[in-house]
Amino acid sequence: MGGARLEDWVGRSQERTDRVYPTPVRALAATLDAAADPRPGDPLPELWHWLYFLPTVPTAELGPDGHAKRGGFLPPVTLDRRMWAGGRLVFHEPPRIGDSVRQRSEILKVAEKVGKAGRMVFVTVRHEVGSERGGLAVEEEQDLVYVAMPEVFTPPAPVPAPPDPAWSEPAPVDPVLLFRFSALTFNGHRIHYDLAYATQVEKYPGLVVHGPLQAMLLIEAAKRRHPGRRPQRFAYRGLRPLFHFETVRIVGRPNPDGGHDLFTVTGDGAVAMQASLRWSDA
Repeated sequence: MGGARLEDWVGRSQERTDRVYPTPVRALAATLDAAADPRPGDPLPELWHWLYFLPTVPTAELGPDGHAKRGGFLPPVTLDRRMWAGGRLVFHEPPRIGDSVRQRSEILKVAEKVGKAGRMVFVTVRHEVGSERGGLAVEEEQDLVYVAMPEVFTPPAPVPAPPDPAWSEPAPVDPVLLFRFSALTFNGHRIHYDLAYATQVEKYPGLVVHGPLQAMLLIEAAKRRHPGRRPQRFAYRGLRPLFHFETVRIVGRPNPDGGHDLFTVTGDGAVAMQASLRWSDA
C-alpha cells in the first residue's frame, strides 16, 4: 500500500444507496421463524437495515477468509482474523418498505493494542442511514477487531449469566440458520458456514454464530415481550464466541434506565453477548 499507515484510514468515507425491497424482509422473517407480510409503507424493524447496502465485492477480490481484501474502505490490517466485536445504535424514524435509502460510512478510529492474545487492531466505523421519506433513520457505530491467527483456540474466561433474569427462552442455532443469515447479509466470512475452514484454519471448535445474528435475536425477543414499544437505543458487545453446536438461551431483565439488559447464554451458563436496550418511551 505504498507505506500507508493504518491511521491514514481515519476519516475515509463511502456512500451507498439501496431500496427497501420486501423480499429480504420476508426471507429474514422466515429464517427467524417470524410471521411477516411486508407491504409498501410498513416500517422496517430495528437492525433489519443490515439486509441492505450489502458488500457486493467481486469473488476475485475476496481474501482467503471470504471477506474483501484489505486496503479498500477498511484499512489494510495484516492480522489474519477479523471479528465483529460490538456496536451501538440510535434509532430515529424507521425506513419503510419501498423507500429509497442511503448509507454514509466513515472510519472513526483505528487503534493498535497489545493484550493477552498479542497484537490487536481495533477499527470503529460509523454509519448513518437515511430515507427519502423520513430523513435520518439510524445512527450506528460498529467495532471490528483484528488479531493474529491462533495455533489453538483458547476461550476467554467465562462471564456468568445474571442469576435473576426476568425471562429466559431458548434460541436454537444450527448450520442452516447460519448459512441462511450469511446469504441474506451477503457475508462471505467462512467461519459461519465452512466447518473445515473454521476448525482447521481459524482453530474454532465449530461454526461461529454471527454477532449481528445474536444482536437480532436479542432485540427481537425483547420486542416480543414488550409489544407496542419501540427501541430507541441499542448497544451490544460480544464476550466470547458462540458455536453452532451449543445450546443457547436469550435472557432479559429490566435495568435502572427503564430499559432492559439482554444476554445470549450458553448451556453452561456463560454469556456470549450482552446488550442494553432503551425504549423510546422510557
